[in-house]
Amino acid sequence: MNKHPMPTQDPKLRINNFNEVALGYSPINAVLEAKRCLQCRHKPCVSGCPVNIKIPEFIKAIVSDDINKAYEIIIEDNLFPGICGRVCPQESQCESKCVRGIKGEPVAIGRLERFVSDNSSYKPELEIHENHIKVAIVGSGPSGLTCANELRKKGFDVYIFEALHMPGGVLTYGIPEFRLPKQIVRDEVDKLRNMGIHIKTNVVIGKTITIDQLEELGFKAIYLASGAGLPKFMGIKGENYNGVFSANEFLTRVNLMKAYDKETDTPLYNAKNVAVVGGGNVAMDAARCAKRLGVENVYIVYRRGESELPARLEEIEHAKEEGVNFMLLTNPIEILCDDNFSTSHLKCIKMELGEPDESGRRRPVPIKGSEFELEVDTVIMALGQGANPMVPQTTPDLEVDKDGNIIVDYETGQTSKPGVFAGGDIVTGADTVIEAMGAGKRAAQAIHEYLSSGNKRH
Repeated sequence: MNKHPMPTQDPKLRINNFNEVALGYSPINAVLEAKRCLQCRHKPCVSGCPVNIKIPEFIKAIVSDDINKAYEIIIEDNLFPGICGRVCPQESQCESKCVRGIKGEPVAIGRLERFVSDNSSYKPELEIHENHIKVAIVGSGPSGLTCANELRKKGFDVYIFEALHMPGGVLTYGIPEFRLPKQIVRDEVDKLRNMGIHIKTNVVIGKTITIDQLEELGFKAIYLASGAGLPKFMGIKGENYNGVFSANEFLTRVNLMKAYDKETDTPLYNAKNVAVVGGGNVAMDAARCAKRLGVENVYIVYRRGESELPARLEEIEHAKEEGVNFMLLTNPIEILCDDNFSTSHLKCIKMELGEPDESGRRRPVPIKGSEFELEVDTVIMALGQGANPMVPQTTPDLEVDKDGNIIVDYETGQTSKPGVFAGGDIVTGADTVIEAMGAGKRAAQAIHEYLSSGNKRH
């Protein structure tokens, strides 16, 4: 028996709105799906979860129609099931370990997690024993929020510093409303505020205030979770023309600055033909946002084949349903412009797959003489992002690798600077939400042990 399908908005309707595409399980379907769980004694699915949610236990509670109990079990390890149930790549994590998947489809763990979050009325009663030790969190994305939550539960006086005007990090600026409604992010952030966590927005660490100055203000430990916000470009001719965006800028303007609203102060470029270069989830998000902005023709331009697309299968299927065109085995080589230096065409070359490269995927090789021009007025580069350089540049005693990522001890998140810890995309480069949360959870425990052992700045 396969997974119970997730009901979705009709593609013809949803390309005209930013409402959530996946509509969630009904109680009946949730129980039926939960009953597919074999309740394995060795619980392999838990080993696939970076925060080690007690998966069989919460699923068993769904079968017993005790949604509040299921929610209580989940939040012992993950305060944000409404987020993770929507955006985590469960198919490559917990669900990849599911025994059901050996001879069929695994249990839909992510969909069940979302169902529990959306339908529970459980309100945890948390008694916090204050220790009056101040800890600073830099960045309010998934890693920073998780670390803050864990530290607050241990009694620390936690301050989160966020560079943008709204908290949530990539959850707010990077993931579109139709995949992760912003009200869910706001609700999760409000949980932290209600716990007594202080959230300071419009504070750019490294610019507004430095790490050393935070230490002078009495913060006994600092967790750096500023993410991977440095866009990557191809380095081809024409990337400085009008109509060329990084996916980071494009999605931030759509998600955070509401560029889809014609009355906004920061409207987007009025495009008719858009090429999105890349094949990951960010590329799918950008392409699907463009369709909702009324763009006639949206192209995903990717240098490998469909089986090599790194995006989640669900996102690829949704993009196809919404009319996004996939130009696979195709690589841009130049951006052309009109007399006003505005993008007019994307010059490309066709590719074929050769021998595997260091990643194990077959290397794309250009086909000589196959160049062609694609008529577009907008090009969005979705090629990944580098580490945010602001903090390392202003904290010279922080060691970084050749890519600018902060070097840490994996288990603790301890950096080369005593009392300063780091985790999430600033350490790993762009990765999943749940991996960032796992890093935040580990770092919180390490910070607790560090400060409990007497390593407190005076």
